[in-house]
Amino acid sequence: MYKVSIEPHWRIAYGKNAAIDTALLLRLLSAIQSQGAIFQAAKAVSLSYRHAWGLLREAETVFGGTLLEKQRGRGTRLTHLATTLLWADKRIAARLSPTLQSLSSELETELGKSVLGKHNMVRLMARHGFAVEALIKRVVSANVPIEFRYLSSTGAIAALSRQECDLAGFHIPMGDFEDVALKRFVQYLDPKQHKLIHLAVLNQGLFLSPGNPKNLSTLTDITRPDVQFVNRQIGSGTRMLLEMLLGKAGIDPKTINGFDTEEFTHAAIAAFIASGMADVGFGVETAARRFGLDFLPLIQERYFFAVDQDHMHTAPIKDVIDILQSAEFKTQVNELVGYDGSDTGRVLTLAEAFGGE
Repeated sequence: MYKVSIEPHWRIAYGKNAAIDTALLLRLLSAIQSQGAIFQAAKAVSLSYRHAWGLLREAETVFGGTLLEKQRGRGTRLTHLATTLLWADKRIAARLSPTLQSLSSELETELGKSVLGKHNMVRLMARHGFAVEALIKRVVSANVPIEFRYLSSTGAIAALSRQECDLAGFHIPMGDFEDVALKRFVQYLDPKQHKLIHLAVLNQGLFLSPGNPKNLSTLTDITRPDVQFVNRQIGSGTRMLLEMLLGKAGIDPKTINGFDTEEFTHAAIAAFIASGMADVGFGVETAARRFGLDFLPLIQERYFFAVDQDHMHTAPIKDVIDILQSAEFKTQVNELVGYDGSDTGRVLTLAEAFGGE
């Protein structure tokens, strides 16, 4: 089974200076940040001390500024310029990772069909999420053939109705907005044909700069003129949920500084705030914690996979469901900060999940 990996790779140049390939430079800077010394950092990234210094000097020429500063008795630390480069790389990775993972899966599928003649794959489409990502990694490590694409919840459910995928991941807010959100999906789901597999309950709320320096404690606080917000893109389920919360609170989005500033993943929102470019955002707790941010919970969501019940017991779909229902995977979901895996793997009818006939 082929495994394709696509990673962001960027170069930077200024004026007539030759472009710098940032990949090795960023690895070196990251190592210096953790090691506190150039010699040990160079060794960690398999560079000679002389080569490491040469790379740093070349970069400083291009950037026209220093990347390192000596601290008496405390080794070497990165300058603001160097940390800016590292944060830029983190934001790029956070923004592009789901897209690149989807492209990798498409290439794996094409190689499997062209070279190995494999066609019997689980087709999974879902909104990107940390538990979904963990599931895909487990499926791949178990050598279960899978093709996956990250897209909106509505797009995934619509694809299932057209028989373009086998498992469709979508999320529904709990409480006041459940019925409103459900209306987007019921047009594509047949209560007699489709079953739901519970993945997790997760927390959504405000991402706050470390230590909450702006002292934000309510949703209304994000309208303050001294607060800069960063949003998810138009059409995303998270943005629609936020807009429903704002509507309930009587808050006009136009009063929020940065409401039109968009990022495409929860991790990208977190990286944007952690790098100092905004004070607050909205998303899943897991992303906030992974970037060292504070978090103010506002609402919970349930995440499900929809599946055609006639296909649930046929391989390789059954293999994926077996992994979903395993004790090991449930433990992994529960270990994700902000996730509750108590019902992970539970199979439900639409009526059992949402009530009704």
